[in-house]
Amino acid sequence: MSEQIKIVVVDDVEATRENIKKLIEFEPDIEVIGEAPSASEAIRVAKTLKPDIVVMDINMPGMDGISATEIMATEAPGCAIIIMSVQAEQEYLRRAMIAGAKDYLNKPFSGAELSQAVRQVYTNERKRKRGLTVEGKTEEPGKIITVFSTKGGVGKTTLATNLAVALASRTEAKVGLVDADLQFGDVALFLNLLPRTTIADLVRDIDSLDDKILERYVTEYNEHLRVLAAPVRPEQADTVTPAHIEKVLRSMRDVYKYIIVDTTPSFSEVMLSVLDASDLILIVSAMDLPTIKNVKLCLEIMESLNYPPEKLQLVLNRANTEGGIDVAEVEESLRQRFSVTLPNDGKVVMTSVNRGIPFVSGYPEAPVSQRVLHLAKSIATSDWQGEKERQGVVGKLRRLIG
Repeated sequence: MSEQIKIVVVDDVEATRENIKKLIEFEPDIEVIGEAPSASEAIRVAKTLKPDIVVMDINMPGMDGISATEIMATEAPGCAIIIMSVQAEQEYLRRAMIAGAKDYLNKPFSGAELSQAVRQVYTNERKRKRGLTVEGKTEEPGKIITVFSTKGGVGKTTLATNLAVALASRTEAKVGLVDADLQFGDVALFLNLLPRTTIADLVRDIDSLDDKILERYVTEYNEHLRVLAAPVRPEQADTVTPAHIEKVLRSMRDVYKYIIVDTTPSFSEVMLSVLDASDLILIVSAMDLPTIKNVKLCLEIMESLNYPPEKLQLVLNRANTEGGIDVAEVEESLRQRFSVTLPNDGKVVMTSVNRGIPFVSGYPEAPVSQRVLHLAKSIATSDWQGEKERQGVVGKLRRLIG
């Protein structure tokens, strides 16, 4: 980042202000241009110095940080606010975000956490000001793509995570990935993430849910991909209702251009709410009789739900597995052709899962990666971008050869 990010530090404890300045001292793109010991002084400093970001404590004598944030929204609108607090309660978080704060850091935090928050908020604000709507609404509602099956172990989560990463990397659109397997979701594990918040936390704020609050509960995977993780404990699944899911997905449509939803193999009320909201349902099958039987029943149920044929696509996973079953016979039995076939590559897939690195980025040349990229391209044709030029020796060789 070539621009210098100018920040002001606000805390009533001088030692805390000094510690924060030391954390920032070795960040070449971030500069502390001012500080303030109180909220009222912070407002004056922000109006005078016009920093990009104000990092402000929530609890100070006199006016608190939330009240100051509300005032700065009108008197110093060019300053983005990051709130600091030793209190991690959801009520403080909710109040801060409603007041207009762009992020919320729990004390104590590391230099890496602080600099990452500052850079992310700065980037988001620049894009918002250029009209690229990072936190606001997209021009058209986002597209919901649900990965579903009536049997576990067929590769739903593998497909969902790799499809989301492929869309994010090759379209550079905002992509949301939702783990709707509320009891035993593994999306975060597949992406090597440790979410601080999950969908179970989000539903506590469901009545005041908006773009700002939604962004607080998702976990960043990279610049373009955010993950709404499943609850940490299976019993927390009961706190998420079909109405919650519907509202979350509606909100995500306003923020993300593509929303990928991983699911559980059932027709529960929660799953039906996800399927009803979906623009496209990818039904994953494998080449074994139990799965094929369940997929056939699944298609019959979806037909009874009056889902249009164009809403459904069959995906055959591990297509070249030897099992004595012919693909054409399976398609005849299901009365529908497979739109996508993914080859069986156990070594690449298992290595990618165990490392927490999706194979579309870890092994982009593998046949299974190319098939998923092809699927992603068919979903996002108008936004699709070619593979970025490779650097180094490999890139030079490829340019010379071809």
